[in-house]
Formats: sequence, C-alpha cells, structure tokens
Amino acid sequence: MSIDPTASKTERRAEELDALDAILPFDRRDLLAALLTDEDVATLKYLASEGMGDNTLRALASDLGYLEAWCQLATGSPLAWPAPESLLLKFVAHHLWDPEKRAEDPNHCTPVEVEAGLRSQRLLRAEGPHSRSTVRRWLTSWSILTRWRGLTGAFDGPSLKSALRLAVRASGRPRQRKSKKAVTGDVLAKLLSVCAGERTVDLRDRALLLMAFASGGRRRSEIAALRVDDLVDEEPVRADPADTTSPPLPCLSIRLGRTKTTTSDDNEHVILIGRPVLALRRWLEEAEIKEGAVFRRIDQWGNIDRRALTPQSVNLILKGRCKQAGLDPTSFSAHWLRSGYLTEAANRGIPLPEAMQQSLHKSVTQAARYYNDAERKLGRAARLVI
Repeated sequence: MSIDPTASKTERRAEELDALDAILPFDRRDLLAALLTDEDVATLKYLASEGMGDNTLRALASDLGYLEAWCQLATGSPLAWPAPESLLLKFVAHHLWDPEKRAEDPNHCTPVEVEAGLRSQRLLRAEGPHSRSTVRRWLTSWSILTRWRGLTGAFDGPSLKSALRLAVRASGRPRQRKSKKAVTGDVLAKLLSVCAGERTVDLRDRALLLMAFASGGRRRSEIAALRVDDLVDEEPVRADPADTTSPPLPCLSIRLGRTKTTTSDDNEHVILIGRPVLALRRWLEEAEIKEGAVFRRIDQWGNIDRRALTPQSVNLILKGRCKQAGLDPTSFSAHWLRSGYLTEAANRGIPLPEAMQQSLHKSVTQAARYYNDAERKLGRAARLVI
C-alpha cells in the first residue's frame, strides 16, 4: 500500500489503519486515526501480524484511543511510554472518586474541561465514577501495550495498588454483572419453543442456541467465527455409555482453534451429542451451506447471506428470542449462555472438572463461582429455618 507523502499525519494514520479494516470498525477508523500516534498504529499492526485475536486487538485499539484522548486533555501531551507512576495515579483519581465528596469539592473527580472534551468526542457516556472493572480493564490494556513495546511500567507498584483499593472503596459504585440472569436449561427451553417453526430463521436460531449452550456455553465471538470445516463428524455414541443397549446418538466435534484463553497452537475442540447435532445438520442442509460461515445473516424475505453473523448479531438474536418468549431481554445476554451452561451442569450434579472440559474455562476459581452458587441453593446450610 502506497501512502501519499503530502497527506496529513491523521490521513496517513487512517490509511495505515485500513490494513486492519477486518478488525477495526470502519466508522471508528477516522476517530482512532486522530487520537492515536504513529507509534500506536505501528504497535497495533505488529500485534495483528503476531496473530493476536481480533476481539482482543479491537478492545486494545479502543482502549488505547481512550487513553490517548484522556492524556491529551488531562496533561496536554500524548501518552508517555512507559507511563510514570504519577500519570497512573492521576488516571485512577479521574475515574474512581467519591460522589459525596465531589458534591462538596468539584475538583475531586475528572476536571470539567477533561470531561467535556471526552464527551464531545463521544468517548465518555458514564455519569458518575466509572465501574472498577472498566478502570481495571483500561489499566490492563495500558500494561499490555507497554510490555509489547518492550518497556516496563509501574502497574504493579504498591502506590497504584493502594490507590486502586482506596478509590474502589470510596467510589461506592456496586459491582455489576454483564447481565442479570443466566441462560439455564429452563430458560433455554423457553427460547427454543419460540423458534420451533420451519422458517429458515427458526432453523438457524434453533441450531445456534442448542449448539452454543450444549458445546459448553460458547462465546458469541466463537459462534460468529464458526465455519463448516470446523465441524468434524464422529462415530455415534450411546445415550448411556454404561448401557450397551441404549440407543446411539449422532456426534461431532467442533474445532475452536484460538479462543479468548488459548493460542492458535492449542487446537481446542469440544464435543456435541444428540439433539444439537441434528439441529445443526438440519440448518446446514436446508440452507445449503457446504463451506464458509455456519451461522449467517438472513434478510426479511428469508434470503441467506454469504456473510457470517457478527458477535453483536448473536447477542441480538438471543435478546429477540427472549422478548418473544415473554422474558425481559435486558436481563439476558449471549455471555450468559456460558455461565448458564456451568450453572445447569452444577444443578445436575456434573463434576466441575468434567464441565470445564466442555466449557474450556481455564480458571477453576471463575468456573467454581457458578458451582458454589448452585451448591448453596441446593445444600442444607441455608435451610436451618424454613
């Protein structure tokens, strides 16, 4: 790609970012080109060439754009690499603060001119202090980008840790989950009941929901990225492995390749058995899909697009089916197919290690949270007085 030497720096960065157009949304390209430095763009292109996952790279680019904008407004200069500890502490102070103290002291928070600048660029929408998870994510992205530049920052320093701990306590903002409810077996049954028809869109959504749940609660990015050559037919298996007379069930394996917690070398896969396999095969057969994306867009006339669903579309499909089933769509998201799978496994007494083999959770602590909740509800300790 040749770049016009007479073009402005922003225009040249926009052209450089065109090389990442499969990762960065086009409508964000010009904004990022204005916010990022030449070194930032070079770092993002390097990360893309190293095989960093699209979703991770997209998040890093977005976070980097915000950090650059904030730093320019707060200090009048681009981000320093590595960031001095004082800058990290300023960032925490601007984003985690005590609402009651701000009412008494307007200087206790993000300065008015910084807040106005971020809002004018549509980079700031939150009212009040940010959530602790958002601030920690920004700092994590900042730390990752610092390491990739071959530098060492002060992100593990005691001052920053102490400031974060105190600021989180002072902000008083409760920790919130991504959505309120998990898609457990009973919720899944309601969703399937509203896509039990024979329309093309019903076949797709039924296959999508069954596959996403039964394969361990796949992430929406993994659902959107699934391709026909990732599906491998396996020999049928018995409904009851201990009973040789039990009926055989169809089986296939799903290659996931690189996921959020793995690398492309891990070649992760999960097993699908029974009804989800039948639904998936039926969808592919009726849609005449023999290669390319498994789950695709369908227009209002029922025509099937060659393009894959986006991760956001997967989320919208789930919410749309929730509304049809009489459920509150704001209480559910595609993320909770994943937690719902583990919650349902716990409710059915499936051992945690076995469930994690299917969900591919790497953190026992994270997966055990859903098991702990289920065990507490099913156990005797909470039933001393009933």
